[in-house]
Amino acid sequence: MIPKVVGPYRKSSYSGQNNDCVEVAPTANGGRAVRDSKAQTGPVLHFNSPQWQAFLAGTRGGEFGR
Repeated sequence: MIPKVVGPYRKSSYSGQNNDCVEVAPTANGGRAVRDSKAQTGPVLHFNSPQWQAFLAGTRGGEFGR
């Protein structure tokens, strides 16, 4: 079951006026929905809370290279 998006999508303040970034919104199950800011009606990735927390921890820990 796909969780309902319950909050507004937000993008990073680091993106400035560009539309080439991702947007994130909270979902009803405590997770997050992620979409491409250039394709707002396109596909959305859904993460439950533990998945989202693992992603954030990996990002903060440098697990993902540029």
